[in-house]
Amino acid sequence: MTTATLSARGLWIYAAAVLALVAVSGIRPHETGTWLMEVAPVLIALPLLLATRRRFPLTMLVYVLIALHCAVLALGGHYTYARVPLGFWMQDMFGFERNHYDRIGHLMQGFVPAMIAREILLRLTPLQRGGWLFTLVTAVALAISALYELIEWGAAAALGAGADDFLGTQGDPFDTQKDMFCAWLGAMAAQGLLARWHDRQLRALDASPR
Repeated sequence: MTTATLSARGLWIYAAAVLALVAVSGIRPHETGTWLMEVAPVLIALPLLLATRRRFPLTMLVYVLIALHCAVLALGGHYTYARVPLGFWMQDMFGFERNHYDRIGHLMQGFVPAMIAREILLRLTPLQRGGWLFTLVTAVALAISALYELIEWGAAAALGAGADDFLGTQGDPFDTQKDMFCAWLGAMAAQGLLARWHDRQLRALDASPR
């Protein structure tokens, strides 16, 4: 295994660890249907990562970020986002009016997809580093956030009051807009904080044997 990516064996161990985390989160969740909807992206992403390992391995940085995002989703799925203990701790510590774990989830929803999009765009298109890359990566992250909000709307329309735990709005009429704002902040923060580190890993990945 190189420091730039995971070996085939390493990726299987990685996938097993993430699946174990999801399985643990599924032990007596607050609401089983909500848990299934929250962890569904993990169950979709892992097979894709395994299927594309040979022809398109990702950088180690992106694999780690995806695992962290999976952990956020699994925790939110187990408790529901409005009931995660970390959010209650933040509420008590900072005097928030509500449990803000949902905001962490949406920051990650911008942060992690932005780095995935950045990697794909730099490796598969002629796009170069600079303003257009930053803009398009941010736009992709916002598009994913908007799609997720549409899924939430669909769940609300289909399930009615049964979708309350999945939506996690906690009575805020502007929850959708705030969620997308958090995703936008996450996408910009990811690029601002991790671009140079990501570039080093991309160069190492290009130089490593396949």
